[in-house]
Amino acid sequence: MAEKTIPILPCRTIQPVLEFYTALGFEVTFQQKSPNPYAVVERGGIELQFFGLKQYEPAESVSTCFVLTDDVDGLHAVFRAGLKKAYGKVPSRGLPRIGPLKDMSYGVRQFLMTDPGGNCIRIGQRTSKDQHHRRAPEETFARALHHASLLADSKEDPAGAAKVIDRVLGLEDERPTPVQLLRLLVLRADVAGRLGDDETATTTLTKATAVQLSPEDRESVRDDVDRLEDLRN
Repeated sequence: MAEKTIPILPCRTIQPVLEFYTALGFEVTFQQKSPNPYAVVERGGIELQFFGLKQYEPAESVSTCFVLTDDVDGLHAVFRAGLKKAYGKVPSRGLPRIGPLKDMSYGVRQFLMTDPGGNCIRIGQRTSKDQHHRRAPEETFARALHHASLLADSKEDPAGAAKVIDRVLGLEDERPTPVQLLRLLVLRADVAGRLGDDETATTTLTKATAVQLSPEDRESVRDDVDRLEDLRN
């Protein structure tokens, strides 16, 4: 026996969604305009189906699905390039948008992508056979980064992430390492942008850019350094 699960996702109008996925390299393999709007897009082993719903509000969507791949870095690079070509830039806020690559605490390296219909597509690659959440670190700044990342990317709560980071960076009796400081500042700038707080985003990016890292440290936080460059541009 062989089974396959295909997500069927909502959107207000079909065409912007199809244009988005076409920019990513998907092929529209089916489209129906009436009596009910419906479409199918495919790319390699990924198949997504969509239906139109006039009363649907993309900004309030909670629909999502997970795409498992063996080359998450490659897909991230290809999708970013496609979106930049189609939109003139890589969209990182609003709809549509694509997020950064991150190594999650449950043994998955992933990025989140949200289409014009508000559907969040999680694209990930397993990095461990243990898919359980790891315990939060005990060290102050590592723990704060752990919780802030979960709030920002898993719970879609950028305001909560901002509070965690602001609190820990305001401590007077403890100081983060340069690597920890960079990661916290990059995430803080990221969530500030999502919240529309451009002033905080700009000042935080300036602070992050000023953090001095050794070549070894810089390589260890390559994803965060790349994200910093994205946010600056």
